[in-house]
Amino acid sequence: MTWSILLRDPTTGELGVAVASRFLAAGALCPRVEGGVGAASTQALVNPFLAPDSLARLRAGQGAAAALAELVAADPGQASRQAHLLAADGRSAQHTGSACIGWCGHLSAPDVSVAGNMLAGPQVLRATLDAALAATGLPMAERLLLAMEAGEAAGGDKRGRQSAAMQVASADPYPDLDLRVDDHPDPLAELRRLHGVWRGYLRHFRRFLPGRDHPGVFDRAVIQAAMAEATQA
Repeated sequence: MTWSILLRDPTTGELGVAVASRFLAAGALCPRVEGGVGAASTQALVNPFLAPDSLARLRAGQGAAAALAELVAADPGQASRQAHLLAADGRSAQHTGSACIGWCGHLSAPDVSVAGNMLAGPQVLRATLDAALAATGLPMAERLLLAMEAGEAAGGDKRGRQSAAMQVASADPYPDLDLRVDDHPDPLAELRRLHGVWRGYLRHFRRFLPGRDHPGVFDRAVIQAAMAEATQA
C-alpha cells in the first residue's frame, strides 16, 4: 500500500529514502537509511525486519542482491512482501512478491531504486524515477521530494493519500534529516513544508552533533550564537 524511492548521490555519497502511502504512519515501518551503508524500504504486507536486517547485512560486507535475496528466501510471507535495497556502492536489489496487490512492481537505474504496490499504474514509478534522474545535481532532499511529487501527479497510491516520510544520511548511522507526516490530507505537501522548516533551523543544528570522526560541539553558547545567526539569515 505504498511507493518509495531510494537514492544515492555519487558525488557526496549521501543516501536517501522517501515514501508515501494511503496508510497511517508509513514512515514508522517502511524506510531506513544509514550513512555509508545503504537505504531500504519494506512495504506491501510489511515485514518490519526486512529493511533493518538488510542494512545490517550491507554493514557486514554483503552485497545488496545477496542480502535481500537471502532475507526474502527465509520469510514465509515472501509472496506478500515488497522490499528494495540500495547500497552505498550504488547497486540495488528489489523484491515484489507474487501476491502483492496491483498495480505493483519496481524499477531501478544506477544509484536509484523505486518500488510500489496498490498504485494507479506503472506510470507512477516511471514518473518517480524520471523526476529523480532529471533532478541530478540538486540537494538530496529536494530530489526526493520532486520525485515523489511526480509520482503523486501520475496517480500515486490508487486508494488516496495519508502519510509520507523522508530520510537522508551522509556519514553517520543516524540520519541528517528524518521527517514524517503520519496523517494528513496532502502528506507530500506537508512533507515539503516541514522540509522548509528543517532547512531554516535543524540543518544548522545538525553540524554540532557528534559523528564517528569527531565528538561534536557541546558549548551551548557557541551553538546558540550560531543558531541565532542562521535563523536571522
